Amino acid sequence: MTLNTCILIKTTPLEASDVLAKSRKVKGVRKAFLGYGRYDIIAFGEAPGYPELRKISELINEIGGVRSTETLVEG
Repeated sequence: MTLNTCILIKTTPLEASDVLAKSRKVKGVRKAFLGYGRYDIIAFGEAPGYPELRKISELINEIGGVRSTETLVEG
C-alpha cells in the first residue's frame, strides 16, 4: 500500500524559490509548487509506509530557509 502526503511548507522571506528547488529533489516528492497565502510551498509525496513519509518530512525540514511544515497524510 502506498501512502500519499501533502506537505505544507512555510519559508523565511525570499527563500521560497530555493526551498522549492531543493524540495523537488527530495526522494519521494512527486511534485511541488509555490503557494500564496498561509503556506509558501505545497509538496506532494508518496511512500510505502509511515517511516518513509516521516523521512520525507524530515528531509524537507532540514532545508535551509524552511521555517515550519505541516504534513497531511491521505489515509
